[in-house]
Amino acid sequence: MHRFFVILLGLVLLVAFAACGDGESDEEEVLTLLYWQAPSLPGPYLSGGFKDRDAGAITLEPLAHYGPDGALVPALAEEIPTIENGGVSADRLSITWELKEGVKWSDGSDMTAEDVVFTWRYCTHEATGCTAVDAFTGIASVEAVDKHTVRITFEEPTPYPYDAFVSAGTPIISAAQFADCVGEAAGGCEDENQGPLGTGPYRIVSFTPEVEAVFERNPHWRGEKPYFDRVVLKGGGSATAAATAVLQWGIADYAWNLQVEPELLEALWAAGNGAVVSAFSDLVERIVVNQTNPDPALGDNRSEYLDGENPHPFLSFQPIRQAMSMAIDRERLTELYGFAGRPECDLIAGPAHYVSGANDECLTQDIAGANALLDEHGVVDSDGDGIREHNGVPLLITYQTSTNAIRQATQELVRDWWREIGIETELVHHDAGVFFGSDLGPETYRRFFADVQMYATGGGIEPQNYLSDNRCTHIPTRDNSWSEGNVARACNPDYDAAFEQLPPLPIGAEREAVVKQLNDILVRNYVEIPLVSRGVVSAHANTLKGVEFNAWDSEVWNIAEWHR
Repeated sequence: MHRFFVILLGLVLLVAFAACGDGESDEEEVLTLLYWQAPSLPGPYLSGGFKDRDAGAITLEPLAHYGPDGALVPALAEEIPTIENGGVSADRLSITWELKEGVKWSDGSDMTAEDVVFTWRYCTHEATGCTAVDAFTGIASVEAVDKHTVRITFEEPTPYPYDAFVSAGTPIISAAQFADCVGEAAGGCEDENQGPLGTGPYRIVSFTPEVEAVFERNPHWRGEKPYFDRVVLKGGGSATAAATAVLQWGIADYAWNLQVEPELLEALWAAGNGAVVSAFSDLVERIVVNQTNPDPALGDNRSEYLDGENPHPFLSFQPIRQAMSMAIDRERLTELYGFAGRPECDLIAGPAHYVSGANDECLTQDIAGANALLDEHGVVDSDGDGIREHNGVPLLITYQTSTNAIRQATQELVRDWWREIGIETELVHHDAGVFFGSDLGPETYRRFFADVQMYATGGGIEPQNYLSDNRCTHIPTRDNSWSEGNVARACNPDYDAAFEQLPPLPIGAEREAVVKQLNDILVRNYVEIPLVSRGVVSAHANTLKGVEFNAWDSEVWNIAEWHR
């Protein structure tokens, strides 16, 4: 509590300082951003946190952003390259970006195609330690065709060529500034790392790790003059303190990533000084249903696929999985998430052009229908103990997830609903560091030593890799160190055949139709049961205008348009 009021006092003093200086400072417009997870660097390449990415995004720019709907929006590029406009080659082996002319770095020097090439070399140098290197996977070369043209060549045909230099996660950095910071020297370039030149609407003035970043208008910004004289990003404190400062006290403009109880946010919002905003992307909380036998008596063969010779004794029967989904009240589950949840029936929940929307019958809980389905297929309670059996095996389920208050509350609700259809459930939860850990012990979700488990994941902005992971050839086994993505251990030849249509298809309506078809096959097979689409939640002052809240990119992606 003491630290809570220290943070608020500091903000009060900040506002007073901005308003009471001499000269013209009483006219100064200051935008105050609160990031309770404080940035350690203002940029994404040497630190993997969204907080660092966002601090950099106030001044650093990519070639394009993802907009709030997941669509591409040009930033440093003139337009989005496509096959139709000639920017993407017909064989999909290259993409050519045309840069806007007249773009300057915040020191007044020209930004050119060579800066893009340098950024690629910087991040892909093995010794740099670039945390965004995965975005450049599959790239054979990046070359400057001329001062304003960049061509990226891929190692093989690439249907979705927009990973590199798109979004705040892979912005362009200055070749001149970082020339001596490639490889092993990268971490030691303190001045460069803490004060990168940018092409965005604001330029960095000072940076104190884990404390504060201060920006001023970039005098070389190519666009309309930004509204604010200064931007101050304050780090530290707690999500509750940040929410209170914006929503109740009205002494800050923006509070990021509000992992706060929904009831408290509602109460703070009622003060009338600000608004809570939420946005959704691809993240779906789901129940994964084990298609192999997790019986401990099997020893090393526990939860092993064994070429289909080790099926689950009853969850491999599709009507049981379907009934389990029908019994769930997703509307009720979203109440646990507040602003950050909405009921979900698809596994591909975004971007919008990939969302099927053909499975919305799951939005209505149907306990009676679930019981009737089980009765129809002979899954009945033969001994009167309240638990149904399948081929003589009682429907006793172990349900695991990570330790988290919302997840435990979800487990308890689902357990009670399944009990209403004759399924008895034991609830288990593990520390998140262990459950999602890399040591692949018995409590990890990849080993899957349970009947069902719950966690959140998503398909990404382009879901081909996610959909690929659900094929028969991607089942985790001891032979591949349980590293593959088909965690349910489900093999569906019809799904695999349908997936073969996807890789050759370019971005467009045909590709979207196949993605929806694959989503529908997965959903209607019930080996993964979608529950809740999970969003991000922040808050801003009522006086702050122009915010386009975005879960696909940095929350400050359009900060040039923010104003009072």
